[in-house]
Amino acid sequence: MTPPFSVTGLNVSYAGRPALRDVTWQAAPGLTAILGPNGAGKSTLLKAALGLIPADSGEARFLGLPLDQARARVAYLPQRASVDWDFPASALDIVAMARVPHMRWWGPVPRAEREAARAALAAVGLADFAERQIGRLSGGQQQRVFLARALAQGADLFLMDEPMAAVDAVTEQTILAVLHGLAREGKSVLMVHHDLSLITAHFDQVLILAGEVVAAGPVATAFTDAAIARAFGGLPGRT
Repeated sequence: MTPPFSVTGLNVSYAGRPALRDVTWQAAPGLTAILGPNGAGKSTLLKAALGLIPADSGEARFLGLPLDQARARVAYLPQRASVDWDFPASALDIVAMARVPHMRWWGPVPRAEREAARAALAAVGLADFAERQIGRLSGGQQQRVFLARALAQGADLFLMDEPMAAVDAVTEQTILAVLHGLAREGKSVLMVHHDLSLITAHFDQVLILAGEVVAAGPVATAFTDAAIARAFGGLPGRT
């Protein structure tokens, strides 16, 4: 089976300092958590693979293809801090942007595409907030808007950079429900994550980074105390 995502020999540095060293890894279908301490290269892995930051060397494949051939099938959910929340757009406007490939390049957004965007907002519990400017939403609601945009794209592979960081309990449960729904549909999700207590219950695979690959594979075999200790330099609690 073609892996949904793979990198080979990926090296990335910032101002001459290595951030990722010779990362070679392929994801398995389903839900994968990317774990590691601050500065481990988790976000860097996604951004370099997507060409958002330069890599020193290496190759990434998405669904077995180069990014330019698979782009329409790949959705990226960035960290909240990287988004301009003052942008004069409603939640519906943001989600509808994902439908652009399905539209003509001129004229208003077709009704069918706006309805698809509304359906994506409903899937994350924000049907009643469609017309609200994104800056007037709570942090958790903002994160759900961008999750809805990823859903509206109709992608097969989802790359998510800490979507559950500093969100409320409702948003956390909504995101987890969406992730499991995607997996049931045969989609694959790679998610940079920090809460170790959720891994066993909600993820199929893990990739543990500390500038390089520390461990990778099924949660049952790769998510071990030894791997966590090696990556984090100690044993964080798993409560």
